[in-house]
Amino acid sequence: MTKKQKKMIIRLSVSAVCLIGGILWEGSHPGDWVLFLASYLAAGYDIPLKALRNIRNGQVFDENFLMTAATFGAIAVGELEEAVAVMLFYQVGELFNDYAVNRSRKSITNLMDINPEYANVIREGKEEQVEPDEVEIGEIIAVKPGEKVPLDGVIVKGSSSLDTKALTGESVPVEVAEGEMIVSGSINLNGLLEVQVTKLFDDSTVAKILELVENASSRKAKAENFITRFARVYTPAVVGLALALALVPTVVFGQSWSVWVYRACSFLVVSCPCALVISVPLSFFGGLGAASKNGILMKGSNYLEAMGNLDTVVFDKTGTLTTGRFQVAAVNGADGSLRELGRGELLELAAYGEYHSNHPIAASVREAFEREGTGRTIDGDRIVSAEEIAGHGMHVRLVDGADKEKDIYIGNEKLMNRQGIQVSGIKEDGGTVLYLADEKGFLGSIVIADTVRVDVPDALRGLRAEGVKKLVMLTGDKEAVGKAVGERLGLDKVFGGLLPGDKVRKVEELLEEKPSDRTLAFVGDGINDAPVLARADVGIAMGGIGSDAAVEAADVVIMNDEPSKIVDGIRIARKTMGIVRQNIVFAIGVKVLVLILVACGMASMWAAVFGDVGVSILAILNAVRALNYRSGK
Repeated sequence: MTKKQKKMIIRLSVSAVCLIGGILWEGSHPGDWVLFLASYLAAGYDIPLKALRNIRNGQVFDENFLMTAATFGAIAVGELEEAVAVMLFYQVGELFNDYAVNRSRKSITNLMDINPEYANVIREGKEEQVEPDEVEIGEIIAVKPGEKVPLDGVIVKGSSSLDTKALTGESVPVEVAEGEMIVSGSINLNGLLEVQVTKLFDDSTVAKILELVENASSRKAKAENFITRFARVYTPAVVGLALALALVPTVVFGQSWSVWVYRACSFLVVSCPCALVISVPLSFFGGLGAASKNGILMKGSNYLEAMGNLDTVVFDKTGTLTTGRFQVAAVNGADGSLRELGRGELLELAAYGEYHSNHPIAASVREAFEREGTGRTIDGDRIVSAEEIAGHGMHVRLVDGADKEKDIYIGNEKLMNRQGIQVSGIKEDGGTVLYLADEKGFLGSIVIADTVRVDVPDALRGLRAEGVKKLVMLTGDKEAVGKAVGERLGLDKVFGGLLPGDKVRKVEELLEEKPSDRTLAFVGDGINDAPVLARADVGIAMGGIGSDAAVEAADVVIMNDEPSKIVDGIRIARKTMGIVRQNIVFAIGVKVLVLILVACGMASMWAAVFGDVGVSILAILNAVRALNYRSGK
């Protein structure tokens, strides 16, 4: 609880005691008005002062003006008790609002705590504590246990566990060791690390995230803009109606001045748009906070609103649906079976063929052979010579038995054609095919495929369950490879062989196909997808924890690389929008009803108090629910 809130509780307690004393003494003691006046001043002495200050600044029709006019009017017609009650309960509502805002802001504040205060830079063999923005690229910094990582860099010495919860929403620590990249904002849990800085502080992950969060509230959703416009028109209108309610019956029809001024004051109390003006932005703030706690950074409440209306989700393939890491998906013999050479033998020959290649596909072949558990290892001494044939593959001369040598060819179909080797029994299986042969002929093929991210199937099922109608994949990879992945995942459409400009055109076509009141999201992994991320209604970037481009280009950043977080984002957005709609309907409905009753003389100022303060408190408590979200709910 803040100091401001504690002071307000003391003021309201004093006001309540004085009000109760005044009610008990009323009629039996001539000094009861002193207690009522003390109660009014304790609760709301600052409200008339704020109203005057705002009037001087040209802001007349706000809640301070409405409360001042209503309570002064009630006092003028002798309803001192009700004037005090209105001010007291109004301030109770403000206290609830302040508490709710602070609670919603807490998750954002926790995220702001990732901002490092200092960096331990090693210069001329000595450790020096400096501001993070004073460290240059290439310098070595020391990160001690318990300290925040101040800048992005590569570990040059040491190993440790990092707490990345503030960045990714994940509570499980990440193990890091020498040679690995680490990002600013995470917390070093145990070992001492020496890190070579790769980015200036202004370009670091933590700086970009903080900038993103700080600017999020400036991008308003349609519902927030509606409420802002509504309040600008609504408040002057109800002040005019209140004046008419006070003057027309008394001046034109000669009715009781005190009765109609009292009704006009009650009208002003209930007309205050606090419930809407406070609860709607608070709901969005809570939704943004809930998303950030779950490792989903949204650049504004307009994108939160758009996430709640998703109809189509378009995915990039490599790095988004798949890991970008190659693995052996299938091993086929020359006739499509493994009768002549077993799987292990083919992999062994392929591993020797790729022994001297640095290509990721070659590495995946060697890893597959080592993973097979045959007990054999690659003996580099058996390789007599190795020749890389550009654009084709590898030719390796290999010792095969006592003083015998054999030629191994591994590569694409062009290599087989170059050597005049006939291939057979090929099964692409949606991947890249490596052809394997020796001097006698074709031996078999190995299919290399990109691996699907572990949580992608669950993510796609979750999107279907949340009412997303169309799941599409765009890829620069071959159409056959893309379609194989798409069929495996159950996607609706797959388009392959696309350049960045082609992806934009496909997204534009899909935008035309979707319903006008629904939105389209594109999910990509950074700079290659920047044009299409910008073109979609919502650009969602994967892997924000290590990608500058993701933070820059996207509207929503998934900090931990998990597509399933998109489902959480939709659920948070829909929960938030549901709360916003509930508050709008409830607040307007109750206010209109009470306004009519007050104008007709069927409700007192006590009913007006409920129509304003009661509705505001209920709407605020409802808005706070937006902050309470648990993954999977």
